[in-house]
Amino acid sequence: MRRYFRKTPYIVGLCLHFLLSFDLQAQKDSTGVIPVEQLPDHIKLPDHIKLPVKVPVKLPGKQPAVQSPANLRHILVLPIIARSIETGWSFGLVSAGTFHLKAHDSATRTSNAQAVALYTTRSQFVAALNGSIYFPGERFILNEQFSYSSFPDNFWGLGKSAPDSNKESYKFKQYYVYLHPQRRIGSNLFLGVVFEHQRVFQVEYEKGKLFDLENIVGRNGYHISGLGLSFTFDTRNNAFSPSKGTMMQFWFDHFMPIIGSDYQYTSYVVDIRRFLRIYKDQILALQAYGMFTAGDVPLRSLAYLGGANSMRGYYAGRYRDKNQGVLQAEYRVPIIGRIGVVGFAGFGNIGPELKDINFDDLKYSYGGGVRIALNKAEKLNLRLDYGLGQHSQGFYLQLGEAF
Repeated sequence: MRRYFRKTPYIVGLCLHFLLSFDLQAQKDSTGVIPVEQLPDHIKLPDHIKLPVKVPVKLPGKQPAVQSPANLRHILVLPIIARSIETGWSFGLVSAGTFHLKAHDSATRTSNAQAVALYTTRSQFVAALNGSIYFPGERFILNEQFSYSSFPDNFWGLGKSAPDSNKESYKFKQYYVYLHPQRRIGSNLFLGVVFEHQRVFQVEYEKGKLFDLENIVGRNGYHISGLGLSFTFDTRNNAFSPSKGTMMQFWFDHFMPIIGSDYQYTSYVVDIRRFLRIYKDQILALQAYGMFTAGDVPLRSLAYLGGANSMRGYYAGRYRDKNQGVLQAEYRVPIIGRIGVVGFAGFGNIGPELKDINFDDLKYSYGGGVRIALNKAEKLNLRLDYGLGQHSQGFYLQLGEAF
């Protein structure tokens, strides 16, 4: 959501070539690993795509000969054609822009906004508007998302031991609103307020089977609304593809009837990332992520394993329950020019109680991939990954790093 690349037609052609030519068996991600990236489940939008259109910033009495990234506004309208296990072929349109609220403010990260609409050959549809606004000096940050989706999905039941034979299909429609304003309270420290609202309706499933047998909360549709707080510490040298630094984010969201929620529960999230330069430009990226919930948690708010950003190789949502813990690492090596390679591995688990996040029936995944730099300055990469899990595998074509 925060990246762009320079206006180079051959790079755009390269992106479209990859999207059109690969028979993708991608297992799309539902929710990103930090709150700002929450999207309707199983549609991982090709975020961070931005094609610059340079708009000169006039200065009193003179015009700069060279425009720096802080002086430019960028916009993109791009058709999308892709294919995945969940969607079959999907077609759509994305419009994205990047900007700075104040000219020449190179110390402030680039603000962005995106709008996207996708329709698939399986009659699935999603539309979303999201972005991040960085105010001058990063005294304030606002992350937001508004989305609608109509999406058939698969469900295997709750728990770490749900067998493949349990697989059932269901359908739902969903509206989602996410707002996350943050204020800087110290060096690299931010305090934020989190608001989420979700309406899930027209849920269709086979009566008398898993949803009823396991008494799944929210299986007949629901509204939820929640308020919470976030605390973020961030020393990364680049928010998009860092080569050094640490990001630690802790947040909770409490859903309650007084603000319009059908169910009362609380979600807690811990996301810790560390980036180390090992040798020259070779980077070791590490992440520890946990989501823990308490109360009557509805279906679409449950923790899960799998997707394009975490535990690659598993269908996003293959395993669902109230609590989740994941550790993953990725080693990133530039090869030549715009080309690089990565190797990654991770393991994690889920369960109804915190004590269930243990080594019993531990899930693991591993794999590798290729990176093609679309913009070296902003470190935007085209990501081609192949992940393998236990009795599961998947190919991913994404823009931007997994974490």
